[in-house]
Amino acid sequence: MSNHGFFSEDPKTLWITDPDKADRNMELLADFSYTDPQGRVWLAPKGSTINGASIPRPLWSTVGSPYTDDYRRASITHDVACNTPGIPRKEADVMFFHACRAGGCNAAQARVLYAGVRIGAWASASIPKHTFSRDKLLFRTHISTPFNEELFLKGKLSDISNEMDGLSDDTTIEQLDNIIERHIKF
Repeated sequence: MSNHGFFSEDPKTLWITDPDKADRNMELLADFSYTDPQGRVWLAPKGSTINGASIPRPLWSTVGSPYTDDYRRASITHDVACNTPGIPRKEADVMFFHACRAGGCNAAQARVLYAGVRIGAWASASIPKHTFSRDKLLFRTHISTPFNEELFLKGKLSDISNEMDGLSDDTTIEQLDNIIERHIKF
């Protein structure tokens, strides 16, 4: 076992197709789990629907889409944890960081991915849904200045990533949170 935990096995999934929705959803055909460094088992039970939704779509071009790279397995347990009542989002995000490392991401990749899901948590909790235009994807600040959502979120991630650049592999979650919280307020 690595110092970041381990996965139960390779996930078994089935794409779910729906002519009225994007073909992004997958169903787990068997239980899948991640055991974190403290020994907590994060179960993604058979029948769960996953879609990588906690990685904000505007950040896909920066960090990757939900089903690519070494964080694919981490995204499965994170999706389920984020949709499980009683599991605080922050706990799910910390688990995601360690699961990314267990999945093969290097420290720098895991830090950026962690920042991405923290930005996603912030955006979903802080930006009222009515401020987004479905057609133009605009975000309006309290002074009504329009921002393109993608540029805004990418800018936040870029600022955070630049500040995280060069951190050591043993940087703590608390140190990462301090950097993130300088750029976004929960």
